[in-house]
Amino acid sequence: MKIIKRNSSEEIFNGEKIINAVTKANNASAKKYLTPEQIKDIAEYVEYKCNKMGRAVSVEEIQDMVEDQIMSKGAFELAKNYVRYRYTRSLVRRSNTTDNKILTLIECNNEEVKQENSNKNPTVNSVQRDYMAGEVSKDLTKRILLPPDIVEAHEKGLIHFHDTDYFAQHMHNCDLVNLEDMLQNGTVISETLIEKPHSFSTACNIATQIIAQVASNQYGGQSISLAHLAPFVQISREKIRKELIAELEELKCTVSKESIDKIVEERLRKEITKGVQTIQYQVVTLLTTNGQAPFVTVFMYLNEAKSEQEKKDLAMIIEETLRQRHTGVKNESGVWITPAFPKLIYVLEEDNITEGSKYWYLTELAAKCTAKRMVPDYISEKVMLKNKIDKNGEGHCYTCMGCRSFLTPYVDKDGKPKYYGRFNQGVVTVNLVDIGLSANKDMTKFWEIFDERMDLCHRALKERHKRLKGTLSDAAPILWQYGAISRLKKGQPIDELLYGGYSTLSLGYAGLWECVYSLIGKKLTEEEGKKLGLEIMKKLNDYCARWKKEENIDYSIYGTPLESTTYKFAKCLQKRFGIIEGITDKNYITNSYHVHVTEEINAFDKLKLESEFQTLSPGGAISYVEVPNMQDNIPAVLDVIKFIYENIMYAELNTKSDYCQVCGYDGEISIVTDDDGKLVWECPKCHNRDQNKLNVARRTCGYIGTQFWNQGRTQEIKERVLHL
Repeated sequence: MKIIKRNSSEEIFNGEKIINAVTKANNASAKKYLTPEQIKDIAEYVEYKCNKMGRAVSVEEIQDMVEDQIMSKGAFELAKNYVRYRYTRSLVRRSNTTDNKILTLIECNNEEVKQENSNKNPTVNSVQRDYMAGEVSKDLTKRILLPPDIVEAHEKGLIHFHDTDYFAQHMHNCDLVNLEDMLQNGTVISETLIEKPHSFSTACNIATQIIAQVASNQYGGQSISLAHLAPFVQISREKIRKELIAELEELKCTVSKESIDKIVEERLRKEITKGVQTIQYQVVTLLTTNGQAPFVTVFMYLNEAKSEQEKKDLAMIIEETLRQRHTGVKNESGVWITPAFPKLIYVLEEDNITEGSKYWYLTELAAKCTAKRMVPDYISEKVMLKNKIDKNGEGHCYTCMGCRSFLTPYVDKDGKPKYYGRFNQGVVTVNLVDIGLSANKDMTKFWEIFDERMDLCHRALKERHKRLKGTLSDAAPILWQYGAISRLKKGQPIDELLYGGYSTLSLGYAGLWECVYSLIGKKLTEEEGKKLGLEIMKKLNDYCARWKKEENIDYSIYGTPLESTTYKFAKCLQKRFGIIEGITDKNYITNSYHVHVTEEINAFDKLKLESEFQTLSPGGAISYVEVPNMQDNIPAVLDVIKFIYENIMYAELNTKSDYCQVCGYDGEISIVTDDDGKLVWECPKCHNRDQNKLNVARRTCGYIGTQFWNQGRTQEIKERVLHL
């Protein structure tokens, strides 16, 4: 016989628990109200009653039966004590530290939650629902699911155990969606079979449904490739040609082949426009179960095409994608603004990097789009082919997941490279600044503490792995059964995908700049500081290599894109070490290996320096240069793009894209200090400070944020210097 516990799980009925509970209550009184035989009778009667009910009985129902039986024995005082005990315990269960957080969240009084994610609006019901569930998950994670020392280290800011608001569920971080498999071989969405589409526009529509489903079954970002949509251009071309010829025959018109070809291509262009528009607007307007638009990256890589014709068709899709993003989307006032998603990545390759090359016009369009809308980001095929070498000795170029997390090179059992359909299990980040300050300039002590923290991170990462192990494919059919990641059978565990490099675990790091400065008083831009910084990075990689060898799990170094955590780490450091100039005197610490935002350095020197660190961050990294309004200086943007191609694998240009709904100002919205000493956003023209009437878009972690940030991140944005 089964009973239903308070957490809704089932358990085998155990009469001894009733006997023990009643005996304890009986013995707690000076007077013994019941004999052992009477207590045993109560337990046996309750078991009999439960069996008679023919279903699983809840714990509360059983307790009610116990109370009734105690009173039937005439032990009314004992029954009264039992009722009082139950009431007290129920209060304890209902009133824990999570309650106040949830209540302040609902009333929009929780500042920490309100500024946790720059792409979530915490006043919206769906976001609040996600945050409420997240608070429960955090509570369970800290009290039950994680070892106490890992929880303590997380609370103190020694490490950051990412996404505790989703850890209670068996969910992974991010992935590269195998859109090609799903479109070519069909998929299932909400128990409905979706067959191979018969046109480009239909393929785009299905792609957006896949994106929404995937986003609702994981907590991190996803990436799709436009190359997987390119084959459907030819399918539409043939369909349009067939329909056109039928029209002409019906009208009894004779038209030359050249004219037919021209009309077909014109109609095809319109369909491509329609399809791309579907992706752009659906992604912006979709609301997933976590209360935000899908965190999706669109990859644009010409050399992914499988034929010259497909490459030309892919070029048309890329062109239309860039044109529409350059235009932007209209806000509720009808003003064209910069959307946060989809994020775009454009690959620089031989065919598009020099004037006169076949697809140079696409790179020019990409530069204009970057200058106005901050996307696309740029991957250098040339550099990536050198950095991402598989065990066959071959280099590969592929997209990252979400904002910057890269999979490691992988070949399947047939010796073929595989990237789409792979994923990241999760992230744990080490606060390097804390190690540096704890060592107090003693390098021997630094490496000792470093080793201790690596052990801590390793154990925390294994908890992420353990949480996924044993997960059944039924938990997220779109991912595990219907092609987004795999095609496992129903009821099959996902365990085989957690080993051998198919998926990755990410060892994140933050604050390399401040760490090095705390130890030797040198910056990463100085030779001695650079040397130590690279040594630390190599040490991180050594640990991951050792863990991978010992466990057959692919650990990888990840340049953490701190958003709210930069503020948390800074506050923890100030609490532990006080205010130290150049280290803890800001309300933020530096992302990953980046040069500090206040450091005066030109764009080319910055990218060149950071390229050395980026190579040592194989699990994820992105570099950026901060630039002014470049819309009237596209040649300079193209110069930076060319430099990226020759020198660094993955980089972006940060510009500004703002709008004031009160006065129509479309320049840079300022950050000022209000009377309470708080940093706030203000229109420099009309001095509007109402965030609900300001459209501000800034890069903070490799992706664009549009819902404002906490005080630490806001200070970091305010203090950024220009590199161009």
